Amino acid sequence: MLAPVLNNFLDKLEQRRRKLRMTYGQLARLSGVSVPTLTRTLSGKNANASFTSVMAIAQALGVSFDLKEEPASAFLEKAAERKAASLVSMVQGTSGLEAQVISEEQLEAMRRQTVHELLAGSRRKLWG
Repeated sequence: MLAPVLNNFLDKLEQRRRKLRMTYGQLARLSGVSVPTLTRTLSGKNANASFTSVMAIAQALGVSFDLKEEPASAFLEKAAERKAASLVSMVQGTSGLEAQVISEEQLEAMRRQTVHELLAGSRRKLWG
Protein backbone atom coordinates (compact mmCIF):
# COMPACT_ATOMS: atom_id res chain seq x y z
CA MET A 1 0.00 0.00 0.00
CA LEU A 2 1.23 3.49 -0.80
CA ALA A 3 2.01 5.90 2.00
CA PRO A 4 -0.94 8.15 2.99
CA VAL A 5 0.93 11.31 1.94
CA LEU A 6 1.50 9.95 -1.57
CA ASN A 7 -2.10 8.76 -1.80
CA ASN A 8 -3.31 12.24 -0.83
CA PHE A 9 -1.04 13.79 -3.45
CA LEU A 10 -2.29 11.38 -6.12
CA ASP A 11 -5.89 12.13 -5.12
CA LYS A 12 -5.12 15.82 -5.51
CA LEU A 13 -3.69 15.20 -8.99
CA GLU A 14 -6.80 13.25 -10.04
CA GLN A 15 -9.06 16.02 -8.70
CA ARG A 16 -7.01 18.57 -10.62
CA ARG A 17 -7.27 16.53 -13.86
CA ARG A 18 -11.04 16.44 -13.46
CA LYS A 19 -11.22 20.15 -12.59
CA LEU A 20 -9.30 20.97 -15.77
CA ARG A 21 -11.52 18.52 -17.69
CA MET A 22 -8.46 16.85 -19.16
CA THR A 23 -8.72 13.27 -20.45
CA TYR A 24 -6.20 10.61 -19.51
CA GLY A 25 -5.04 10.58 -23.13
CA GLN A 26 -4.45 14.32 -23.14
CA LEU A 27 -2.64 14.19 -19.80
CA ALA A 28 -0.52 11.26 -20.99
CA ARG A 29 0.56 13.22 -24.06
CA LEU A 30 1.39 16.34 -22.03
CA SER A 31 3.23 14.46 -19.27
CA GLY A 32 4.99 11.83 -21.37
CA VAL A 33 3.57 9.07 -19.13
CA SER A 34 1.69 6.22 -20.83
CA VAL A 35 -2.08 6.03 -20.37
CA PRO A 36 -1.97 2.68 -18.51
CA THR A 37 0.73 3.93 -16.11
CA LEU A 38 -1.10 7.21 -15.67
CA THR A 39 -4.41 5.49 -14.91
CA ARG A 40 -2.84 3.07 -12.41
CA THR A 41 -0.86 5.86 -10.76
CA LEU A 42 -3.77 8.27 -10.33
CA SER A 43 -5.99 5.48 -9.01
CA GLY A 44 -3.37 4.61 -6.36
CA LYS A 45 -3.00 1.09 -7.75
CA ASN A 46 0.59 1.55 -8.92
CA ALA A 47 2.72 0.81 -5.85
CA ASN A 48 5.81 1.09 -8.06
CA ALA A 49 5.02 4.52 -9.48
CA SER A 50 8.26 6.33 -10.13
CA PHE A 51 8.86 9.76 -8.68
CA THR A 52 9.71 10.95 -12.20
CA SER A 53 6.30 9.85 -13.50
CA VAL A 54 4.40 11.39 -10.61
CA MET A 55 6.27 14.68 -10.99
CA ALA A 56 5.72 14.70 -14.79
CA ILE A 57 1.99 14.24 -14.20
CA ALA A 58 1.97 16.97 -11.55
CA GLN A 59 3.87 19.39 -13.78
CA ALA A 60 1.50 18.75 -16.70
CA LEU A 61 -1.37 19.64 -14.35
CA GLY A 62 0.28 22.77 -12.95
CA VAL A 63 0.67 21.29 -9.45
CA SER A 64 3.88 21.57 -7.45
CA PHE A 65 5.06 18.89 -5.05
CA ASP A 66 4.32 21.08 -2.07
CA LEU A 67 0.69 20.90 -3.19
CA LYS A 68 0.51 24.60 -3.89
CA GLU A 69 -1.27 24.91 -7.15
CA GLU A 70 -1.69 27.74 -9.55
CA PRO A 71 -5.36 28.75 -9.70
CA ALA A 72 -7.11 26.72 -12.40
CA SER A 73 -8.29 29.87 -14.17
CA ALA A 74 -4.74 31.24 -14.43
CA PHE A 75 -3.39 27.86 -15.57
CA LEU A 76 -6.11 27.58 -18.23
CA GLU A 77 -5.45 31.15 -19.36
CA LYS A 78 -1.73 30.42 -19.82
CA ALA A 79 -2.49 27.18 -21.67
CA ALA A 80 -4.92 29.02 -23.95
CA GLU A 81 -2.37 31.77 -24.58
CA ARG A 82 0.30 29.22 -25.55
CA LYS A 83 -2.11 27.37 -27.83
CA ALA A 84 -3.38 30.63 -29.39
CA ALA A 85 0.17 31.84 -30.01
CA SER A 86 0.92 28.57 -31.79
CA LEU A 87 -2.23 28.71 -33.91
CA VAL A 88 -1.78 32.37 -34.83
CA SER A 89 1.86 31.77 -35.79
CA MET A 90 0.66 29.06 -38.20
CA VAL A 91 -1.78 31.53 -39.75
CA GLN A 92 0.99 34.11 -39.95
CA GLY A 93 3.31 31.62 -41.63
CA THR A 94 0.66 30.59 -44.13
CA SER A 95 -0.14 34.23 -44.87
CA GLY A 96 3.55 34.91 -45.42
CA LEU A 97 3.70 32.10 -47.96
CA GLU A 98 0.75 33.66 -49.75
CA ALA A 99 2.49 37.07 -49.71
CA GLN A 100 -0.16 38.58 -47.44
CA VAL A 101 1.01 40.84 -44.67
CA ILE A 102 -0.74 40.74 -41.30
CA SER A 103 -0.11 43.69 -39.02
CA GLU A 104 0.94 43.28 -35.39
CA GLU A 105 -2.44 44.69 -34.34
CA GLN A 106 -4.28 42.09 -36.42
CA LEU A 107 -2.10 39.31 -34.99
CA GLU A 108 -2.79 40.46 -31.43
CA ALA A 109 -6.52 40.67 -32.12
CA MET A 110 -6.43 37.15 -33.59
CA ARG A 111 -4.51 35.88 -30.56
CA ARG A 112 -6.97 37.46 -28.09
CA GLN A 113 -9.98 36.09 -30.01
CA THR A 114 -8.40 32.62 -30.14
CA VAL A 115 -7.69 32.67 -26.37
CA HIS A 116 -11.31 33.65 -25.76
CA GLU A 117 -12.63 30.87 -28.01
CA LEU A 118 -10.33 28.26 -26.44
CA LEU A 119 -11.43 29.18 -22.92
CA ALA A 120 -15.13 29.31 -23.87
CA GLY A 121 -15.15 26.08 -25.84
CA SER A 122 -14.37 22.45 -25.23
CA ARG A 123 -11.24 21.66 -23.21
CA ARG A 124 -10.49 19.10 -25.89
CA LYS A 125 -9.44 21.95 -28.19
CA LEU A 126 -7.27 23.45 -25.49
CA TRP A 127 -5.39 20.25 -24.67
CA GLY A 128 -5.41 18.73 -28.16
